[in-house]
Amino acid sequence: MSDEPIILAAVTGAHGVAGEVRLKLLGDGLEALKAHKTFNQGALTLKKVRSDNKGGAIARFAEVQGRGQAEKLRGTTLSVPREELPELDGDEYYHADLIGLAAQTDTGRPVGSVTGVQNFGATDIIEITLEPVPPKGMKTIMVPMTKQAVIEWDSVRLVISQDFADQ
Repeated sequence: MSDEPIILAAVTGAHGVAGEVRLKLLGDGLEALKAHKTFNQGALTLKKVRSDNKGGAIARFAEVQGRGQAEKLRGTTLSVPREELPELDGDEYYHADLIGLAAQTDTGRPVGSVTGVQNFGATDIIEITLEPVPPKGMKTIMVPMTKQAVIEWDSVRLVISQDFADQ
C-alpha cells in the first residue's frame, strides 16, 4: 500500500458569494469528510460542511473569503494522510491502492494496468488500460468490482475473470 495521501473529495466550483465551495465526494460520503478538520497537509481548514442533497456537499474553509477565491479552488482535491483513515477490512480498499496495479486474468494472461476507479451509483467500476494498446478498437475495458468479475487483488496485481477480459 502506498504512503500517498488519500483523496476524499474534489472542489467542483463556488457556491454562493460568501466563499463556500461545492464538493464531489469520493470517499465514504459526508461523514467521512466531517471526520477531518484539515486537508492537503494543513493548507485548507474546514469550518463547516453540509450535504447538498444531491450526493455532494457544500463546504466552507477558513482560508477562503469570497466567491473569487472559491472559484480558484475548482479542480482542487481534498486529501488526508493515510494514517488518519480507519483500518480497512479484508475486502475493502482505497481507490488509490488499486490504481497502477497490473491486471491479469484468472488464466494468468496479462491484460494491462488499472488506470481508474469510477462509481456511477451501483458499484465501483475498475478501468483497465489494455497493454499493449491495440491499434484499433477499445483502449480500455471497464470491469465491475464484484466477486464474479474481480476475483482477487493485492498490493501488486488485480485478477479478473477471463469472461470480463473478453468484453
